[in-house]
Amino acid sequence: MKYVSGETARVGDSVRLGTRESGVVVCSIDAGEYSDEYSSNDWRYLEQGILVELECAGLVHFPEEDPELRLFERGL
Repeated sequence: MKYVSGETARVGDSVRLGTRESGVVVCSIDAGEYSDEYSSNDWRYLEQGILVELECAGLVHFPEEDPELRLFERGL
């Protein structure tokens, strides 16, 4: 999945949803990348998109590009 800016979403990226909500990409199902806390066995059934751990909302699945989701800082 890509952000609106055209950059590919990667595990570890810090993101902003709208103007207030922030979080971290914990899985990129498209790329087959999963953080240690979220295994592929548990989440690959979603088939596409990314999982983001948002500070206020918890774990959210974005199956496709969302114009409100923006890369804030590239993960390590």
